[in-house]
Amino acid sequence: MASLAALRFDNSFARELGGFYTLWTPVAVPAPRLLYLNRALADELGMDVALLDSAALAGMFAGNVLPEGAQPLAQAYAGHQFGGFSPQLGDGRALLLGEVIDRQGRRRDIAFKGSGRTPFARGGDGKAAVGPMLREVLIGEAMHALGIPTTRALAVAATGEPVYREQALPGAVLTRVAASHLRVGTFEFYAARGDTERVRKLAEYTIARHDPELAGSAQPFLALLRAVAERQAALVAQWMNVGFIHGVMNTDNMAISGETIDYGPCAFMEAYDPGTVFSSIDGHGRYAFGNQPNIANWNLARLAETLLPLFSDDAEKAVEMATEVIVAFPARYRHHLLRGQRAKLGLHRSEPDDDGADAALAAEWLSLLHAERVDFTLGWRRLADAAAGDEAPLRTLFADAEGLGTEAPDAWLSRWRARCASEDGADGFAGGVERAKAMCRVNPIVIARNHRVEEALAAASNTGDLEPFERLLDALRQPYDESPERAQYAEPALAEVTAGYRTFCGT
Repeated sequence: MASLAALRFDNSFARELGGFYTLWTPVAVPAPRLLYLNRALADELGMDVALLDSAALAGMFAGNVLPEGAQPLAQAYAGHQFGGFSPQLGDGRALLLGEVIDRQGRRRDIAFKGSGRTPFARGGDGKAAVGPMLREVLIGEAMHALGIPTTRALAVAATGEPVYREQALPGAVLTRVAASHLRVGTFEFYAARGDTERVRKLAEYTIARHDPELAGSAQPFLALLRAVAERQAALVAQWMNVGFIHGVMNTDNMAISGETIDYGPCAFMEAYDPGTVFSSIDGHGRYAFGNQPNIANWNLARLAETLLPLFSDDAEKAVEMATEVIVAFPARYRHHLLRGQRAKLGLHRSEPDDDGADAALAAEWLSLLHAERVDFTLGWRRLADAAAGDEAPLRTLFADAEGLGTEAPDAWLSRWRARCASEDGADGFAGGVERAKAMCRVNPIVIARNHRVEEALAAASNTGDLEPFERLLDALRQPYDESPERAQYAEPALAEVTAGYRTFCGT
């Protein structure tokens, strides 16, 4: 079986970063059963899954039989959790199986989640339940379809044994694929111990893996910080433009690669409100939707602190160098945010002189959505209808909201139409229907609506019925396509349902 899988393992993390992990073996499970397999992703990785039957696949993805070349290990890392520092966290229920060189020559991590207790488990059972692991599939695939950098689920295997949370739940193991599992918290682990040489070694490894072009620069470690900051600025801007709330932006959940990682208490916002929080463990709203850019900047400052000794022997100069990057982050974030907002508004020109006016236009639109408690996703999508000349669907959203009624967007729509008209005819751009089509390509109609996600996960967990999960997954993979058969996935939950909705981390 292992040879048939034909994965090309080349485990550089295990080979080059001794001290950053503990070798460990997944716990065998009694009755593995394959619940989900991403065959297209498996093909990207070089797996010929057609040569393996369901039982063989289940055994491999549950951890009972490891593919040839795998070298399972639990990674060590620290982290700031809700602002408080924990010097040792690590993979308490996850194992990095190794790195695979995929068909395009890219190095990608393959890791288990829920494969049993490790030395970093901190009293946890090291296991996972079916519902949270299938959530990783749904949200990860939704993000991927939206074009947002993300880790992805390769497989989910049921274990045939219960996991005990507030009640007994069916157990499962997730297999996750990532550009890497290097985190801000990975750097914090040895920085907190004063081991500058190990931090240096980690930084050199990170550059070689993610930013090899920086290796020969005059200040490679400062350049690394800039690169990570730029990736995070772009990533969080994308989150904000689709209404995604990560829910737990601890430093151990910020990936150096710029991918979204760890879909625990995450959710998509419905009625627009920057203060939206769904996570049951975020009682003070630290990771509220509108706080995410500032938290990303805060996390980057923690990364910068770990790298200070590598910037310069002069501590004051090192701080100045790092500060320049951190202070520049908000502007870089706003740049990426506005670029996305312009596309969502149907604007195809990006003139520096228009930045202030376009940013104000977008901000006024969001203020209008907030004041009227209009659904974030549908508000943007129905604006595309207005671009095509049909304002009725958009006005219906305002009529249904508590506020000023259908006339509320009139003044803003006039300003928006004037801005759009300034581009019509330029560079062959006709506007109208052409603009509406372009807007529909960046404004989704289907997102992972929280009530639909919960329905699918409850059916899978409570009765073993995977059909609702599979139907929802199919819709999420086509987020921009509006069709009658997927109309139910575009509908917001009732306000009272959303008001009481809470997400949990699954541990």
